[in-house]
Amino acid sequence: MIYRFLVLAIGVIILTLTGNFYLSAQHRTEGTPVKRARINFDEDWQFHKGDIAIKRAVKAGKQGGLSDANVKVVTVEEAVIAYTDKNKVADYKPGDWMNVNLPHDWLVGEPFVHDDNIGSQPAGNGYRPAGIGFYRKEFEIPEGDEGKMISIDFDGIFRNSTVWVNGHLMGNHESGYLPSTYDLTDVLRYGTEGKNVILVKVDATDFEGWWYEGCGIYRHVWLTKTAKLHVDQYGTHITTPIVTTQKATVSIGTTLQNDDNVDRKFTLVSKILAKNGTVLNTQSNSLSIPKHSKLTIKQQANVVRPQLWSPETPSLYKVKTEIVENGIAVDDYETTFGIRTVEITTNGFFLNGKLYPIKGTANHQDFAGVGVALPDKLNAYKLKLLKEMGSNGYRCAHHPPTPELLDICDSIGMLVLDENRLLSSSAQGKEDLTTMIRRDRNHPSVFMWNLENEESLEGNVTGRRILESLVEVAHELDDTRPVSAAMNHGWNEGGYSDVLDVVGYNYGQRGMQYVKDHLQYPRRKMFVTESTSYVSTRGEYEDNGGLGYVSNFGLGIGWGLQPGQDWKHIVQYPFLGGTFVWTGFDYRGEPTPYGWPCVSSHFGIMDLCGFPKDGYYAYKAAWTDTPLVHVFPHWNWPGKVGQKIKIRGYSNCEEVALFVNGESVGRMKAVPFEYFEWEVVYHPGSLEARGYNNGQQVASQLIETTTAPEKLTLASDVDYLKADGCDVAVVNVAIRDSIGRVVPTANNYVQFFVEGPGKIIGTGNGDPSCHDPENTNQRRAFNGYCQVLVQSGKAAGEIRLKAISETLPGSTVTIKVQ
Repeated sequence: MIYRFLVLAIGVIILTLTGNFYLSAQHRTEGTPVKRARINFDEDWQFHKGDIAIKRAVKAGKQGGLSDANVKVVTVEEAVIAYTDKNKVADYKPGDWMNVNLPHDWLVGEPFVHDDNIGSQPAGNGYRPAGIGFYRKEFEIPEGDEGKMISIDFDGIFRNSTVWVNGHLMGNHESGYLPSTYDLTDVLRYGTEGKNVILVKVDATDFEGWWYEGCGIYRHVWLTKTAKLHVDQYGTHITTPIVTTQKATVSIGTTLQNDDNVDRKFTLVSKILAKNGTVLNTQSNSLSIPKHSKLTIKQQANVVRPQLWSPETPSLYKVKTEIVENGIAVDDYETTFGIRTVEITTNGFFLNGKLYPIKGTANHQDFAGVGVALPDKLNAYKLKLLKEMGSNGYRCAHHPPTPELLDICDSIGMLVLDENRLLSSSAQGKEDLTTMIRRDRNHPSVFMWNLENEESLEGNVTGRRILESLVEVAHELDDTRPVSAAMNHGWNEGGYSDVLDVVGYNYGQRGMQYVKDHLQYPRRKMFVTESTSYVSTRGEYEDNGGLGYVSNFGLGIGWGLQPGQDWKHIVQYPFLGGTFVWTGFDYRGEPTPYGWPCVSSHFGIMDLCGFPKDGYYAYKAAWTDTPLVHVFPHWNWPGKVGQKIKIRGYSNCEEVALFVNGESVGRMKAVPFEYFEWEVVYHPGSLEARGYNNGQQVASQLIETTTAPEKLTLASDVDYLKADGCDVAVVNVAIRDSIGRVVPTANNYVQFFVEGPGKIIGTGNGDPSCHDPENTNQRRAFNGYCQVLVQSGKAAGEIRLKAISETLPGSTVTIKVQ
């Protein structure tokens, strides 16, 4: 009886679904023009931490349970199981899930565990255990969308994700750094057919790198709707083969996809637009495309008196692509590009025909408070801080970046070394490299492809064969940019370097390897892909292994140089092209030279919040022209009165003078990429440094002994936020004495409270050994500073952020949302 009942029930379900399909088919409107839509799909997800057993479907489209909304039964056999033991069916139970918006990194909220086996080396994930989690979202698709092509695009999931839609297994994607796309057209429910459900399993128990990589859907998700005839994903390829001051030739390659079951006749129209929207040139071709096929069309146009892209003048253009049928545009697609020339020679790096040494930093993708799930604003904030330091180059270490980072680099002017994750010529390895290059090749900021980083096969004949295959892929996809590999050994063995356009040197200063190789291989093009690796903890001036802190006076570690000294080599040997300092910011994981209690690195020029360390000023002195002088340490040493204290500093002035409590202790010449030092007797009061050019004072810095903490101040990086639910204000908190001086040793706990259309999404303090939760409304200051991240809601109004700290009076900052 039970079996017959269930068969009848299943039949009713199938009949109901078949009827719904028939009714919906009657409402299709064939031939109706369809405009492209790209819809942000970040909101209203639910998250479940931990594994859930998802039974494999015996019959397609009947997965059931939490992977669907309308169908609960999979097969007759599973129906019997469900009837007799419902606990064996993974149904959706709302109470087991929490509401989240994307991007989302669940690992940043996990407690620290003292386990030296986390990651591919000790503390690879910063002593936080990765795991498995699920994301689920219910959504509706309008009835009028039937007949369109609809796909879902994930910019990045870490990692090994599996996707179901309406019970259908759509596929699996391993890489945590490359996008994945699924065509949902056939499996969606339209209009009255019912709700749609997407389920994503994320298995982050394995790793791809040896740093903090996070867990979850940590980049944006998009729903894309197009006509059956449309521009293919990443379907435009724009180059500028001829560039002069009078004219630039723009080559436009457009790949179209016809998903219809009939041939289609069309006209492809490509318009080149200036920044203000003015149409500068139009090209059109009338052609036909067979059913279920792709077609690539080449067009060429000229731009008169082009504005050349550079970090100083990041001028951008657009190509607007239209597919026109019977006078109606059925698809439109925009591509941003820039006009510029890049050349790496045996004499160095040239941008737009001029020698242009790259002042670069290498960077992982995490930030205080949010892990790797950075809102776009935080990527922009990090890049802004690097630009203010004088940097003009960004290395994506060691993986392809989020697409929005490249958009920002295009718009503000930052040259990018775009990096492949793995040295692999397997089918998957080639596919991953192909995806990265097709996605990123229109960005003017990207100047070179980096195919690997410090692989063990460098200098090995097997490695050479693999690398040669990847070089061939890169050249076929993009013949306008050179390819490199960031090598720390094997430069001259196995023919490995011979297959590269540019040979990358990581820490080639060891034995001056790159200088020796330049003499031995004068035709070799060279670049310093990684340098320095100096370790220091912001505000610390003595090594403390127990606390995990590294002095800013330290000698660093064996393979690195002092801050700024790597730039000395670029000045002396311009054939090196430029450098990428390891790293722009501290990052979680890889806590060198200490392990526990450190949970993040010490390599950054800035800490995890973006607060500058003392070495920051070595680069700012070398990379900017604004007169600068910076000395350290602070002047609060109550236990060292009458003792000698070392003073170190950086300046780009010709000379620097030092004054202790108003009395001169000397004057010396300064070199931007070298530190200067004094030794003075400590007495409370003041330490002042003055910088001089041509005998005239042009810069100064005053450091005073402070009194005890008396108040705190809040400084937001913006006064206004967009009411989009995404925008973020970075609010830096300083602990000050009674007359407003930052207390350099203060570590007060600060609590934050928000009123109005906003919320706190994270806090930080730059302490590499801090184990406090990052997703709460409180944070301990570290050496005078901490930080809170406030995200806007979708309503206009005012956000009032209040901070209180123990016995100190509270402070408030107001941010308008509009």
